[in-house]
Amino acid sequence: MSDDTPSPRHSPIEDAQGLAYGSFMAAVGVLLLTHLGFVTGQTAGLAILISYATGWGFAPVFFVVNLPFYWLGYRRLGLGFMLKSFIAVAAMSTLVAILPAGLQFGHVHPAVGALLGGFLTGSALLALFRHGASLGGVGIVALYLQDATGFRAGWTQLIFDACLFACALMLRDWQLVAWSFLGALVLNLVIAINHRRDRYIV
Repeated sequence: MSDDTPSPRHSPIEDAQGLAYGSFMAAVGVLLLTHLGFVTGQTAGLAILISYATGWGFAPVFFVVNLPFYWLGYRRLGLGFMLKSFIAVAAMSTLVAILPAGLQFGHVHPAVGALLGGFLTGSALLALFRHGASLGGVGIVALYLQDATGFRAGWTQLIFDACLFACALMLRDWQLVAWSFLGALVLNLVIAINHRRDRYIV
């Protein structure tokens, strides 16, 4: 078979499944981490910190924080990427609001919560990336930089998270921030190790 054979693209049904899976798993991951009082990374973590500081709800803050990045997503990664990311952000925000009615967490050791939360949200972002979407914000910038320079998306997100957690130390107990950073480290290592455009059908 010729190496020039074009790779098949995901069908609309496959994209819908990927967006649904990614949004749902990300919402569960955020609920688990916030149940433990952790701070997550990315623009979701920024939205949580703003919510802690102001008392505003997570969903509207998360949406507004991502608005400037939709423009970058549209200009650099295309209308399809921007629309899929918008859908994923809206779906995750809605799920974070409604899932607690049917999903409650009991006792979870902080180490287990950090690892599981990192794996859940990491797998969620991988699914979204593979289907041409992200959860907005830093994910869009990270994917753009990876496409433009080859610098891995996971490392970009890890740098942002390091700055975010430095700010979190002013609002949260240092032990909670330390467990939170473990979760973010796991999340970003999952992405950095597994997200390779040359290995995917996208």
